[in-house]
Amino acid sequence: MKVVTAGEMQNIDRRTIDEYGVPAVVLMERAGLAVAQKILSLFERRKVIVICGGGNNGGDGIVVARNLFNWGWNVRVLLLFRENKMSGDCRAQYNIAKKMRVPMEFRTGISRADLHSSLVIDAIFGTGINKPVRPPVSDIVSFLNRADAPVLSVDIPSGISADDGRVMGVAVRADYTVTFGLPKIGHLLHPGAEYAGKFFVEDIGFPRELLASESLNIQTIEKNDASLLIPERPANSHKNDYGHVLIVAGSAGRTGAALMAARACLRSGAGLVTLGVPESLAGVFQSTVTEEMILPLPDKGGGTLSLESAQVILEFVSGRADVLAIGPGIGVSADTRGIMQELIVGAAVPMVIDADGINSISGDAGILEKAKSPMILTPHVGEMARLLRRNDSDSSVDRTAIEADRVSESLSFSKKTGTYLILKGAPTIIAEPEGKAFINTTGNPGMATAGSGDVLTGIVAAFLGQMSDPLDASVLGTYLHGLAGDGAASEKGMHSMIATDIIEHLPNALKTLKRD
Repeated sequence: MKVVTAGEMQNIDRRTIDEYGVPAVVLMERAGLAVAQKILSLFERRKVIVICGGGNNGGDGIVVARNLFNWGWNVRVLLLFRENKMSGDCRAQYNIAKKMRVPMEFRTGISRADLHSSLVIDAIFGTGINKPVRPPVSDIVSFLNRADAPVLSVDIPSGISADDGRVMGVAVRADYTVTFGLPKIGHLLHPGAEYAGKFFVEDIGFPRELLASESLNIQTIEKNDASLLIPERPANSHKNDYGHVLIVAGSAGRTGAALMAARACLRSGAGLVTLGVPESLAGVFQSTVTEEMILPLPDKGGGTLSLESAQVILEFVSGRADVLAIGPGIGVSADTRGIMQELIVGAAVPMVIDADGINSISGDAGILEKAKSPMILTPHVGEMARLLRRNDSDSSVDRTAIEADRVSESLSFSKKTGTYLILKGAPTIIAEPEGKAFINTTGNPGMATAGSGDVLTGIVAAFLGQMSDPLDASVLGTYLHGLAGDGAASEKGMHSMIATDIIEHLPNALKTLKRD
């Protein structure tokens, strides 16, 4: 499903009115009716307080109140503005509701008596808010958040930025949100996602071609999207048809990262997996692996890769491997920095770069622009911050700035470097060089555990070996990773699950996707 900014939604709204001739009042009527019908499906009949601002979001709220009142509900509308401060459409709805004798009053505050045993409908601000909420409305919002009353927000919780999910000073914490046409970015990014509660997207009559426009570059990854990407397996196929992946990973004390990436890669359908490991640890790995093969790489002693490894890796991928994944557990040193520079510039196969592979090019992201093969990077926010810095001593980029606008930061980096980016987190964002971004809809907090990222590296590398499009591999790999994580959380609980639980649930997750 497409996801939009406030400006994009306003453009859809304007074009629906101006080009298609759908009157604005009709859209408002349908929006209010959709919310009222959703309330009928969620709640038994009860007292309802509708808190309205003076803009079109307030007009939607008045329509909600009028419909519920007409159906016999006990409804009261609190209007948080002066009577001469309504938008034209809001005033039209106010006049209709007034003639129908819907109880309405202008207020500058609310009390516990107002909220007692009430369902609260938040229709104060819509998606267009672009400045902090100020008193007296901020005081009302804070009071509402402290009260023990269920809240349903119309379109978006008041005070949440539709563009990035930021709290504009203070915002309503809703239990439910009903939005129209398409979800907004602010519904899906944190902290907005927490404030929206369970949210619903309702059709109110926007033309389908506007909602599906190719000019809308952000979308969610849904189960159907992922299931359609699963590679077919012809009856007469063999292991070489499904990719040979070389995973360069591991160092002394970090062998588990390599093993998890390799096992996840195999469980995701790779035909062949070779682990490239420091030669002094080759015996350790050889006694542990079963289906995987081992490529001993030159090390500098102590179980860490030496610069000479780069040439061995390049020779291997030039004739035997289809995909190179590098980074989990390799450590960061002058040698790994040199290795990454040589591989990025010289590798003739697609690469997946994770963890210490990313850390080894921190302050030197420009090297990615010299790559001759597709590059998929899978950083978490801390690694992304280090990657964006100009050099090791630069502290001008921190994770807070990236978290504040995950989508735009991902798109900017992907476009500038020509890479495919999987920015891990809640939610994970996938960006590609042509300007499209995808918001993942699977995964849970239990996946915030050691090794989860190594598992993702193996999954994405496996699909990169089975399909030609790095974007498809990124989308399917990310969705499957989260889906397996959801299965693990369901069985083990989010507190107790570990990364290998995700690997164990990959087969069922793939079967579920394939069946669907």
